[in-house]
Amino acid sequence: MEPSNTRVLIVDDDRDISALLSVLMNKEGLTNMVAHDGETALQMVPVARPDMLLVDVKMPGIDGMTVLKRVKETDPHLPVVLITAYAEISASVAAMRAGAFDYLAKPFDHPEVVRVVRAALAERERRRRSHTEEISADNCLRVMMGPSDAVTRIIREVNRVAQSDFSVIVQGETGSGKELVARSIYQLSGRADAPFIPLDCGAIPETLIESELFGYQKGAFTGASAPKAGKFEAAHGGTLFLDEIANLPLGAQAKLLRVLQEKKVMRLGAVKPVKVDVRLVTASNQELQRLVESGQMREDLYFRLNEFTITISPLRDRKDDILYLAKRFMDLTNKELQKNVRRFSEYCLEALLSYNWPGNVRQLRSVIRRAVLLADDIITEHHLDIKRAPVPGLAFTPKILGTPWDELSLREIVHHSVVTVEREVLLQVLKHTRGNKAKAARLLQIDYKTIHTKLKQFGLNQSGGGHD
Repeated sequence: MEPSNTRVLIVDDDRDISALLSVLMNKEGLTNMVAHDGETALQMVPVARPDMLLVDVKMPGIDGMTVLKRVKETDPHLPVVLITAYAEISASVAAMRAGAFDYLAKPFDHPEVVRVVRAALAERERRRRSHTEEISADNCLRVMMGPSDAVTRIIREVNRVAQSDFSVIVQGETGSGKELVARSIYQLSGRADAPFIPLDCGAIPETLIESELFGYQKGAFTGASAPKAGKFEAAHGGTLFLDEIANLPLGAQAKLLRVLQEKKVMRLGAVKPVKVDVRLVTASNQELQRLVESGQMREDLYFRLNEFTITISPLRDRKDDILYLAKRFMDLTNKELQKNVRRFSEYCLEALLSYNWPGNVRQLRSVIRRAVLLADDIITEHHLDIKRAPVPGLAFTPKILGTPWDELSLREIVHHSVVTVEREVLLQVLKHTRGNKAKAARLLQIDYKTIHTKLKQFGLNQSGGGHD
C-alpha cells in the first residue's frame, strides 16, 4: 500500500521497536517518521508537522512524559500515544490525564496498535474538521452581517455557546439577522448532522400553533384525516428554532415548558407521549423580560429559555456594516442582472449612513437591489427608495419671538422666529458633524459658501469647532 499524507512520528530509543512500529504503519498506508530521542522529536514536530505521535515513556535525556507536556503546550489537539512497559501502566494513566490520547503496553498486540493509532487519527481529523467548520461559520457571519465590532462580539458568543446544549435566546429587531445567527449556532453544534427546523410563531394562527409544534393523531379534530408529526418530532436529535417566540399564546407556553422539562411530546389526540431530544433556539424582536413583567410570557418558561442570550444591534448602530453590506448587495445584484454599476456617489453614501433603517438588513438589501436596477453606472441618492433621515437632535420646538401685544407685525414675528430657527439648526447640525462644515452643508442641502455666510451672519464660530 502506498504511504498516505497522514504522518505518524515514532519516538523510541529502542531501534527494534521503532522498526516494528514503522512496518505496522507502512502496512496501514501511513507515512512514518522516526526519532530515537526526545530532543530530536521536539525539533521535528514543528517542521514535519505529524498528525500523531507514538512516544516511549522511558528514554535517556528528554523522556516521553516531557515530550508529551512540551507538545501539548504548542498544539493541545495533537494526539500523543504513550508506549510503556506493563509495570508502568499506572504512571501512564496519570499521563493521560495530562493530555495523552491513549497508551500501548509492551509487548505489543499488533491489532491493538492499529486500533489505537486509527482512533487517534480519527480524533485529530474530527478536531480539524470542527475547527474548519468554526472558521467557515465565522467567515459566513462576517460575510452575511459585516465587519463591525458588534458582529465580532456575536461571532465570539456563537462560538462560546454552540458546542453546548444550552437553550439560546437571540434578540434583535425585525430584519437584523436572528435566523442567520440561530443557523450558525446549529452548524457549529454537535447536532449539525441532524435537522434544523424553523417555525415562525407569528405566522401561525393561534388555533393551529399547538398542532404545528406537537403534531396530531388521525381524528384529533375536523380535517385531521391522517396523523402528522409536529416540529418537535421533526427536529429530533437536532435544533428547533422558534422565531418570534413572544407570539406564542400562554396555553401553548405551558405545554412548551412541559415538553422541555420532560423531553416528551404529546400529539393532539394521542394517548402515549413520544420522546424527543431537541436543542431549542428562540428569537424575539421584543425584550422578553418586559413581556414577563406585563404577564404576556410565563416567567418559568422565560427562565428555561434564557440559558444564554445573544443580542443583535440594529443596523443604524453598525455604521461599518451599512457600507459593507451596501457594496455586497450591489455586487450580488450586478451579477444577477448582468450589470456593471460601479459605485455609490458621495451624497448617496451620506444618505445611507444617516438613514435610520427601521427594516434593518432586510430593508437595506431591498433598497440596494432597486437602486442597481435603476442606475446605469453610479448609484446616487435619487436611486434610493428612502427618505433622508432627520439630523439627530433637530427635533425641537422653536421659541416664537415677540407677540402681537408687543406691537410687532406678523411679518416681524415670523422674521425673528426664522432667524432663531436657522441659528439653532446650524448649531445642532455642526454639533452632529463635529464641526465639519462641508458635511453640514451636504446634510442641509446648501452650498459651502452659504453655510459660511450664515455662520458669519449669526456670529457663530467660523472654525465650527472642527475641520472642513
